[in-house]
Amino acid sequence: MLSREPYPFLSAAATLLLGATVAIASVHADEGWQKLFNGKDLAGWEEVGSQGSWQAADGILYCSGKGSGWLSTAKTYANFELDLEFRVPPDGNSGVFIRAPREGDGAYVGMEIQVLDDDTRAYGKLKPEQLTGSIYDVQAAAPRATKKAGDWQRMIIRCDGRQVKVTINDQVVVDARLDDYPAKFATHPGLKRTEGYIGLQNHGSRLDYRNLRLRELP
Repeated sequence: MLSREPYPFLSAAATLLLGATVAIASVHADEGWQKLFNGKDLAGWEEVGSQGSWQAADGILYCSGKGSGWLSTAKTYANFELDLEFRVPPDGNSGVFIRAPREGDGAYVGMEIQVLDDDTRAYGKLKPEQLTGSIYDVQAAAPRATKKAGDWQRMIIRCDGRQVKVTINDQVVVDARLDDYPAKFATHPGLKRTEGYIGLQNHGSRLDYRNLRLRELP
């Protein structure tokens, strides 16, 4: 049977060109991203405070909830995009520290992007700036974009100069200019920091993280 395509070789060439374009786009999409977790151990991470609270298995980086302290990256970062998934149990509580030093409470001497079961009643009535995605005690996440406890959720944190942007489950919930909070500088000196460690907080409950990757910004 004769082909209905007047120039069948052009169709094949177009298919090859489209495939190459998709492959190049994929390479560019991944350009600059680095894995922060290898899926099997704590390489590239260091525990601050209690030891042995954090473990890795089956592609999950998790906190047992025992002890206290936090899990810190081995190196510091200034401007970056951090992309991760988390799973919080009922009444679960954690947080992602950014630009934090290793001394003091990372939520104040650095910044904490809250990770929480937003439906919990274990901590009394919560303030808006205590819910998931908020810059803890500084800027409330809005609108609420979290799923129910037990579901995997995605968080993207973009920290670029004086701007911090947080996306939860593909919805922007914080886009804050840090210089707009001078009244918080005394209690949150971390708002003035330009570089520090990235950390995962142990707040006394099981917390699961996976697919952590980071891209440094100029």
